[in-house]
Amino acid sequence: MKNIKPFSCTKSRTWMTASVLAALVAGCGGGDGDGGSSTSGTLGVSLTDAPACGFDEVNVTVTKVRVHQSSSAGENDGGWTDITLSPAKKINLLDLNNGVLMPLGETPLAAGHYSQLRLVLDPNTSNGLVNSVVPTGGVETALVTPSAVQSGIKLVNEFDVASGQRVDLLMDFDACKSIVKRGNGVYALKPVIRVVPFVLNGINGFVDTTMLSSGVMVTAQQNGVIVQTTAPNTTTGEFFLARLPAGSYDVV
Repeated sequence: MKNIKPFSCTKSRTWMTASVLAALVAGCGGGDGDGGSSTSGTLGVSLTDAPACGFDEVNVTVTKVRVHQSSSAGENDGGWTDITLSPAKKINLLDLNNGVLMPLGETPLAAGHYSQLRLVLDPNTSNGLVNSVVPTGGVETALVTPSAVQSGIKLVNEFDVASGQRVDLLMDFDACKSIVKRGNGVYALKPVIRVVPFVLNGINGFVDTTMLSSGVMVTAQQNGVIVQTTAPNTTTGEFFLARLPAGSYDVV
């Protein structure tokens, strides 16, 4: 894996080009320990988020992650492998930008090809606001979740697990695009989640702290198309554009 050297941006220099060599964790595995066998591997799942607009908090409560080899398997069919969070974990997605990850757990998994991945949220039947939003300057408000959260939000992703190997997947939950405001102050969840292999790479650096009051955002772009976005640390100006495919980028 190549190290990415840090750099800083100033008022007069607001972009530069950087080359990134991606390195996948998938395939970097150990032996047969931790309950594995010669015919099994390990799946690890983490959660992250892109910066969200118009909210101080976007909270979801995760109960489990489910995987299956068949893309058509129903929630009550056999063959599911679950990563269960006990107790369920309430996560403020806005704490997970700028490269921050929230591990959801891992499990031994039989070697093979997997075609279905589901993220299961608490269906808001528990006491308290398990899924909620805090609009900027507002108060915590319940977030209406679709009926699909009871069986799991079905995500588009296929991956292979090799014998004795480890695969790490990242659920990139876009909070800004996932919140729909309805009438009478009601907020509903329409999940926009991208699943990507966990990549050990990125571009990090610093924005001049005198620019922070303007709400500056940092983007990695290719030919003017934004590939990744992050908000710099509001105190230090440090930023990290994580999990970029190999290539050259303009950092704007």
